[in-house]
Amino acid sequence: MEDNEIHLVIIGDEILSGKREDKHFKKALDVTKQNNYVIKSVNYLPDSEHEIQSKIKNLKDKIVFCFGGIGATPDDHTRSSAAKAHQKALKRHTDAAKLIEDKFGKEAYPKRILMAELPDGSELIPNEINMIPGFYINKNFFMPGFPEMAWPMMDWVFKNKLPPSNKIQFDRSIIIPDIAESLLIDLMNQIENDFPLVKMYSLPKITPQRQVEFGIKGDKEQVMSAMEVVKKYVKELGYHF
Repeated sequence: MEDNEIHLVIIGDEILSGKREDKHFKKALDVTKQNNYVIKSVNYLPDSEHEIQSKIKNLKDKIVFCFGGIGATPDDHTRSSAAKAHQKALKRHTDAAKLIEDKFGKEAYPKRILMAELPDGSELIPNEINMIPGFYINKNFFMPGFPEMAWPMMDWVFKNKLPPSNKIQFDRSIIIPDIAESLLIDLMNQIENDFPLVKMYSLPKITPQRQVEFGIKGDKEQVMSAMEVVKKYVKELGYHF
């Protein structure tokens, strides 16, 4: 596992049905780049305990930002799914319970207090909007689905739990007009074999003019060397960039 890779888990039937549009991915992408982290995967899941548990279990040793499903209604399965994935009991967290009691008083019972039932050993993520915390266990961070709550919590995680990474993702690309992407396949194979610390991308575009944006990202030294190979190859094909 790369220590600067983050996996997103975004939960909600309303997103998969199109009733609501996901906003977490773009925000997470911006914040991770600011801190020299990268998004490794984005996982959209329904309100299904089985599917959430399975995904969290597969990612339990990785850095995960999970959005949604931590409320108290019957379709909120994230707390119980996280507990099962980490093989922990679901237990009332004393500090979380106090925050809920302080906010709602007697109305915290019998239902709102359920939001304090967290995987045993969890720690809290402060929620500056309504004081109902998120939680984390290991490097799995669980936040509400509401962007106005989740985004300040994500900032808190980076500030307090994920120090800025020193693994800077270097990225360089060129735009090659009028070229067919198929002409670059041998080049792609060469880059893949000769430069193991980089990834390449090829983004063709048909209109208004055919072109390919060809790029390399990863280790700075290998990116620069690989781009020289790319430029030489393209020139020898008779194309400019």
